[in-house]
Amino acid sequence: MSTKTDTKKSSQKSSSGFTADEKAAMKARAQELKAEARMSKSREEGEKAVFAAIAQMKGSDPAIAKRIHEIVTVNAPELMPKTWYGMPAYADADGKVICFFQAASKFNVRYATFGFQPDAKLDDGNMWAASFALIKLTSAEEKKIAELVKKSVS
Repeated sequence: MSTKTDTKKSSQKSSSGFTADEKAAMKARAQELKAEARMSKSREEGEKAVFAAIAQMKGSDPAIAKRIHEIVTVNAPELMPKTWYGMPAYADADGKVICFFQAASKFNVRYATFGFQPDAKLDDGNMWAASFALIKLTSAEEKKIAELVKKSVS
């Protein structure tokens, strides 16, 4: 028999409507915004934040995130690395996130995600993919990600 004192799993909704993981992500984003306000737009500081976020990942997520970072920085060097809701992200000169990586371990789901925000220039007719599930990276996925990243900043 469960009682009101039972602890909630991080994936369960709390009375406020957000899971513990969602609340943690919002708190991380608030801290990121404060940090961004304190520091200048520095690639070095952005990379430190990205690698710190990667270091906290579990399972296969760190390897995928590191490779995504390499692909993005090679194919869109104009994008600034930063964190966004505690995950690696890459922003344009105006600070708008263009693409991001979300670790599977972040919300205890079965796949990581690589996604694009609305400012990415990926429009293709009336419908296009804006987020991709990643279980592992092979040369085929790396090639597709590189193409999308290049297109997103073109």
